[in-house]
Amino acid sequence: MSTNKIIGIILIVGSLIVGYYGINKVSQNDASVKVLGLKIDASNESGKNQGYIYLGLAAVMFIGGIFTLNRKDA
Repeated sequence: MSTNKIIGIILIVGSLIVGYYGINKVSQNDASVKVLGLKIDASNESGKNQGYIYLGLAAVMFIGGIFTLNRKDA
């Protein structure tokens, strides 16, 4: 197994971990409660933005891992 394949697999597995963390970060910082017919939004925008950054990083890592696995060495 070549070094490129190992790095590609590590990037893909890392992207899945970072993506899972990002999804949890977004969902934990988004909450709304309905009280007496009024909807109260209690979301943390900075926490949601941080979660979106993790999701973007996970996408970049995943694409990099796929590219690294498919690259042919000369």
